[in-house]
Amino acid sequence: MWRQPIGGLLKVYFESYGCTLNKSESGLYVNKLLSEGNTLVRRPEEADISVIGTCVVIKSTEDRMTKRIGELSRESRVRVIGCISSVTGKVLEDENIEVLAPKDFRSFYTGQLDDIEIKEPSIFDGIPINQGCTGSCNYCISHVARGKLVSRPIGKIVSQIRMQLERGIREVRISSLDTAAYGKDIGTSLPDLVEAISSSEGDFMLRVGMMEPRNTLSVKDRLMESYSSGKVFKFMHLPVQSGDNRVLESMNREYSREDFEEIVSAFRNAYPDSMLSTDIIAGYHGDDEESFEKTVSLIEKTRPEIINITRFSPRPYTPDYNVKTPPSNDTKRWTKEYARIHEEITRDKFSKETGKVKTVLVNEKGKNGTVVGRDLAYRPVVIPGDFPVYSKVECEIVDSDRIYLVGKKI
Repeated sequence: MWRQPIGGLLKVYFESYGCTLNKSESGLYVNKLLSEGNTLVRRPEEADISVIGTCVVIKSTEDRMTKRIGELSRESRVRVIGCISSVTGKVLEDENIEVLAPKDFRSFYTGQLDDIEIKEPSIFDGIPINQGCTGSCNYCISHVARGKLVSRPIGKIVSQIRMQLERGIREVRISSLDTAAYGKDIGTSLPDLVEAISSSEGDFMLRVGMMEPRNTLSVKDRLMESYSSGKVFKFMHLPVQSGDNRVLESMNREYSREDFEEIVSAFRNAYPDSMLSTDIIAGYHGDDEESFEKTVSLIEKTRPEIINITRFSPRPYTPDYNVKTPPSNDTKRWTKEYARIHEEITRDKFSKETGKVKTVLVNEKGKNGTVVGRDLAYRPVVIPGDFPVYSKVECEIVDSDRIYLVGKKI
């Protein structure tokens, strides 16, 4: 197995895929390599080693990862990190491909993550706050790949955020398979963490990553309080997966439709100017016209601004790997209808923002002489002009699309 030579400096190429947690961890891993004196290059053919952060949440994604690893290995040596290592990692290894074992990455996570210097902000996608989760969903390979919950201490996370702020980063993101599970293993909680971060000195905004309903419910009231800081985006990613309790029970999601509605209601009531993101799985085993109608009614009742729609993909090592699924034509029809309703909701809700004045935090350069920023609810706002990243722009919303607003500087 190839290893980096002692004292040898490398040109490193980097790609990462999947959820924000995977991108956060992968970005920190590469920043660790850069802090050791190695340099980042922008093309794999220039590299001594390519690092790829992988995702296997569905079969088509895993196939893309395998293909990409093979392509990169023809240009340089490859170090594979992320979820694929727990599923088919050893099969991929050869003299030019090294797969970082789950135990080795977990060791990196628990032992080396805290003091990594952010050398290259462009590949840094946020701060992972805990590894693993508390769930055991029957379809999910992520908890198989990630293992049991391991939370990082609040002090370590806040210290790393201060390092971010010193580097000029003004959008702080915390990520996890389930941020609401944070602290259950170390006697603290997500609201404690949010309050500790938002009370830190500095001009920045905090975006809280995905939280599962099962754990969000137990901290709901305190979580709403912790969101009250002006430094916290009023954004919640709360995946429901189905609007039918029968299907949720089959999935072993450990919450009900009513639990989801309760959390959403608390969030909308506390923060009317907010944005809700959720996930839906179409074509899970047991899905039928009744479960489809119940999911439609939940979408129409809660009106999420973002819906990530995925067709069920059986994954190895999960209880639902060999289950019978609904006909593909039904799944396609359901998926199409979910998307149609979602587009109606977002067009309607975003159009109602026209004429409002907002303070927007610019977080990236856009196309054709524009920048893209986020308002307090984390809605994307496209603004014509050349403004520095992390500057705040006061603008009037003059137009909207189904996925973004258009602002004009005042």
